[in-house]
Amino acid sequence: MSVEKRFISEELARLKAEGLYTNIRTIESAQGPWVTIEGRRRLNLCSNNYLGLCSDKRICDRARAMIDAFGVGPGAVRTIAGTLSLHVDLEKKLADFKGTEAAMAVQSGFCANLSAVPPLVGKGDLIFSDELNHASIIDACKLSGASILRYPHNSPSGLREVLESRKDDPCRKLVVTDGVFSMDGDIAPLPELVEAAEAYGAMIMVDDAHGEGVLGRGGRGIVDHFGLHGRVDVEVGTLSKAFGVVGGFISGTGELIDYLRQKARPNLFSSALTVPDIAANLASVEILQGSDDLVRRLWSNGKLFKELMKKNGFNIGHSETPITPVILGEASVAKAFSARLFEEGIFAQAIAFPTVPRGTARIRVMVSAAHEVADLEMAASVFATVGREMGLVPA
Repeated sequence: MSVEKRFISEELARLKAEGLYTNIRTIESAQGPWVTIEGRRRLNLCSNNYLGLCSDKRICDRARAMIDAFGVGPGAVRTIAGTLSLHVDLEKKLADFKGTEAAMAVQSGFCANLSAVPPLVGKGDLIFSDELNHASIIDACKLSGASILRYPHNSPSGLREVLESRKDDPCRKLVVTDGVFSMDGDIAPLPELVEAAEAYGAMIMVDDAHGEGVLGRGGRGIVDHFGLHGRVDVEVGTLSKAFGVVGGFISGTGELIDYLRQKARPNLFSSALTVPDIAANLASVEILQGSDDLVRRLWSNGKLFKELMKKNGFNIGHSETPITPVILGEASVAKAFSARLFEEGIFAQAIAFPTVPRGTARIRVMVSAAHEVADLEMAASVFATVGREMGLVPA
């Protein structure tokens, strides 16, 4: 390898030496509460399949039917020849579900943030961003060219302080936050953040990737959860977590969405969502509109697992959602813990720096509405056994 490219092998070696190299597992079955990996059935505790919809028969059937009617590929970007009637139907259903005037579907939740931020602010403008916002928000903010000012995590007073310091700047201002922070499971204090943004004339945007299908009436998200309809300028969501498929969307006023259709680069320069994706997402939205049973079961399962883990002496942080971070400390410890769980039939990946701060490596447990009580009881028992074996919880 040339001297110029030696940094690649050196960086890989460093990641492995520091316990930060990720061993990517390959799943050999449908996504669900149990999956097959390396020929063995294992309890799945690390997917974002909150409601168990990834392999739901109703969704799979809709995808098959629409493939027969529309084929597979969209054939183009949305603005040239890639907008199918299915896209329009999905966007209408998403807007209705979210309680907004309109919505625009894009290829992923990551693309949704890239679609929303750069068209709203640019060079000379200001973004006020929670210090723990997701990487897709961070990248979207950087791409915009606007100056980025971070405020302390989930701190309305901290946001007000930063807004106050730049109150006289004659530019566009955007406050942006995650709705649910995926590593710790805490919820943004959105009412207070909205009040701060309104007081200083700033737009406000929330990325509700982990709130869709989880918070609010029947999973309608954090804006619905707090009753803030009409006061949040931009709502970003993903279709790859609770909805069980793939894709992202932005919802808001009709004028906002019309503007983003003209300006958002993922909409202008990347092919549209495929037919099976759109069809499956349509079915998912209809399921959530029809019943809140899955959402209620998700919360029940999350509560049960947290109680079991607390009883076993684990540090599970301060999650306010079904997300359960089992905080273990160093990356090497979390990796070893994950490997032992895998040996015992549990698939739960370690998460370490840079995804979370150094010294807070963890197993982030993602329970699902599809898990049975017996599944969660078994998992908690195995966690306790491994924890005692490694000296991490009381014997």
